[in-house]
Amino acid sequence: MQRFIKSLNFIGEKIGKLVSLSAILLAILIGLDVMSRYVFQFTYIWMVESEIYLFGLVFLLGSGYTFKYEKHVRVDVFYTKMSKKGKAWIDVLGGVFLLIPWCYVVIVSSWYYGLSSFMINESSPQPGGLPALYVLKFCITIGFVLLLTQGISHILSALLTIFNKD
Repeated sequence: MQRFIKSLNFIGEKIGKLVSLSAILLAILIGLDVMSRYVFQFTYIWMVESEIYLFGLVFLLGSGYTFKYEKHVRVDVFYTKMSKKGKAWIDVLGGVFLLIPWCYVVIVSSWYYGLSSFMINESSPQPGGLPALYVLKFCITIGFVLLLTQGISHILSALLTIFNKD
């Protein structure tokens, strides 16, 4: 099981590093957009939409990486005071009854959302906007698959903690 957990963590780590490069690209793009707006008094709609796409990609595709390092929002009223096994039980129960079902719902519904967009070859309604809006919509599905993958890894690690004989 350790090997499987390491494999899932490896995938999350590599994708997280790749997504972090998108954040750098986003910062550069926003800087260029701001400069063109305030220095040259113009902007391109494709540039603004690229910022929106990259912003969405960073948050959607980075969610699993964020979960891996436990940097997501958590209400730690009782959790911080619990033992290691108590925390593991909360992680397992929360993962099984909240995370997995929610990821499933979003993955299924966003798949059809992206697929319907793909079928009509949806693009930006703005003149000069970006084509292939379905790419961003499919990133919702991919992001939640990555979150689910990392969640399964987290649940399995918690189970190892619970059933450890130490």
